[in-house]
Amino acid sequence: MVAAPSRRGRAAGDGADVRALADEIGSSLVRAIKEAAADDFGRVRNERALALSWYAFSLEYMEARWVQVAVKTRSETNDALCSITEAMLRRTRGRPDDELLRRALRNWAFVVPRPDVRKAPTEVRLALGWVARASRPLDDLLDPAVMRGVLQALRLKRDGTVAAAETQRRKRMTFVNAVRYAIELGQLRADPLANISWRITETVQQVDPRVVVNPVQARNLLCAVSYVGGYGRARGRRLVGLLAGMYYGGLRPAEAVAVTLPDCELPTEGWGSVVLHATRPSVGKKWTDSGQNHDLRGLKSRPPGGTRKVPLPHELVSLWRESVDTFGTADDGRLFFNEKGGIVGSTTYDRAWREARELALSPGLVGSPLAARPYDLRHSALSTWLNAGVDPTEVAERAGNSVEVLMTRYAKCLYGRQALANKRIDALLDEYN
Repeated sequence: MVAAPSRRGRAAGDGADVRALADEIGSSLVRAIKEAAADDFGRVRNERALALSWYAFSLEYMEARWVQVAVKTRSETNDALCSITEAMLRRTRGRPDDELLRRALRNWAFVVPRPDVRKAPTEVRLALGWVARASRPLDDLLDPAVMRGVLQALRLKRDGTVAAAETQRRKRMTFVNAVRYAIELGQLRADPLANISWRITETVQQVDPRVVVNPVQARNLLCAVSYVGGYGRARGRRLVGLLAGMYYGGLRPAEAVAVTLPDCELPTEGWGSVVLHATRPSVGKKWTDSGQNHDLRGLKSRPPGGTRKVPLPHELVSLWRESVDTFGTADDGRLFFNEKGGIVGSTTYDRAWREARELALSPGLVGSPLAARPYDLRHSALSTWLNAGVDPTEVAERAGNSVEVLMTRYAKCLYGRQALANKRIDALLDEYN
């Protein structure tokens, strides 16, 4: 006969079972609480993402992007965000006129550090307040209809006409980068571009051959620049060497304005040279960290501190020596400067160039694309070197481009060169008549 367990033994066993059960229940409760908390956190986070407006997100994106990009890209990003933001506005009462809306966004919203809105004109404050209220949620981008509206806005200029392919490409890239940033931060749960079929016009990479001048035309244009403005102020004469550097040296405008005398070899005979190491792009003071109109940067497509040595033909050496003899140099050694010693702005040489074209070109050519912009002098320089039979690798090195870019964009015939080729072909054919 088996003895019954003692009362004390049953109590001890029952206690252990109760404690085990309590532990199990407690663990289950803890797991349930954690799962509920996780669900609540995810729901709250999703609600916050849904509540976040495109305008609020784009302000955050601009601030994060600002320190990562060059000053010109800052301006381009600002312009793209303005277009996207306007496309992401609901149709509600009180909308400001388009001009005020664009001015408020461009000059007060998408600038870092952001100006104190309390100091803005009343109409700007009201406009930005309306934008904050009318902006669609960021999550609305997942609606294909909204997305297509944004993409269509990036396709058009402000006057409603189709923008250049390069402008479309640049704005779309800004939008793509912003969307990726939102996904990275968990503020968008999916890629709104993934299922949208949208194509933009392919960017034309080639330089229009109609802009390229031959050496005679280039000399006439540079001579005409010296006659722009009065002789005393020498508005045009100060710019001859600067523009000549773009033609004879193939310099970019931002490189030419940054040339300093210590970096030059300007012999009395033969070829000289210049070592380029800096650029002074003209972008506007609200885009630069220094608050100046011109930023100080390194060379394009070169690592920080990179240099490029450019040979200078004697014709250019003579013009630069003449400029130094006549006007001296700026305090920091720059060869080309305005009357106050400052950096020559793009508007200054653009205006002088327009006047020079009217002096140097026939009426029929003034309205043509031939050398319509100072930058076309660089296009002409590279095309001239290629037409002279210079090895493309050497031309690319002097120009600061890759051989691929050079051959894609600059392998153009000089103005009138085709006619010479036709005569040679005619002469050959005539020999067999």
